[in-house]
Amino acid sequence: MPSVDPVRSPLRADLLLLLVTMLAAAGWIFSKEALAGMPPLLFIGTRFVIAGGILALFALAALRRLSPAEWRLAAGVGLIFSAAISLWVLGLHHSRHLGESAFINSLGILLVPVVARLLFGDRPPRTTWIALPVALVGFMLLSLNAGFRIEPGQWLIAGSALVFSVLINANSRVVRRVPALPLTAIQLLVVGLMLTLASLPFEPWPARLSAATLGWVAASILFASTLRFFLQVHAQGLTTPSHAAVILMLEAVWTALMAAWWFGETMTLLQLLGCSLIFAALLINRWYWVRRLFKRR
Repeated sequence: MPSVDPVRSPLRADLLLLLVTMLAAAGWIFSKEALAGMPPLLFIGTRFVIAGGILALFALAALRRLSPAEWRLAAGVGLIFSAAISLWVLGLHHSRHLGESAFINSLGILLVPVVARLLFGDRPPRTTWIALPVALVGFMLLSLNAGFRIEPGQWLIAGSALVFSVLINANSRVVRRVPALPLTAIQLLVVGLMLTLASLPFEPWPARLSAATLGWVAASILFASTLRFFLQVHAQGLTTPSHAAVILMLEAVWTALMAAWWFGETMTLLQLLGCSLIFAALLINRWYWVRRLFKRR
């Protein structure tokens, strides 16, 4: 295998992570379209079990080398992932505005150091405590846009952001013992199997799926899941987690732009202010790495 050029790898990582954010944003569009023809848990279960199976093919050798304890660790994190993604897809199902939902979902990045403090005793950077009230004001403005109430879709997406912050913390510790690719494959398979089984007693399964629905499901599997996670794992290996997190924050921005283009979504002044404050909070929280990124450029 050729050695990685240390000069070019940071730029390659940035470009790959930028592509990852675009694929993740496109996943919101693909998923919303697919949900028009499939119940949410069945859709996300099908999507993840197939995507996990594809990734498992690339990770077969690594999967065989895992010990039973490592399998249990990976599967345990997969259960947390199942809770997070089920809240996300239910929130997406009830969401009236994809761009707004994407910014609420990005709160998970902000909550990562807070959860690390509560669960593992880590000390968050001072910028986290500055960013939190800014994000809270942004979320309140989004709820004011709904007429002084938080809509079900907003609650569900906010809940998924909280569970995703737990997932990120768990992953950051488990990945020290389990290689990233087999870990991702096991997690996706666990999510797919759990949510497909959960769909059986709670959701009516359609007798047939239209060609359009199948196309959106296929796009979700191939581009928003398999290709996205494969590129993300590779790109994160070329840079630091904190640096990667700065670029991955752009997912919400791309989602809002794509939703405006595809669905014709617009934002009211309150929505625009709320989303801007949430994004500003993310920048404040990662200011040290944002500043380093621009200095390097």
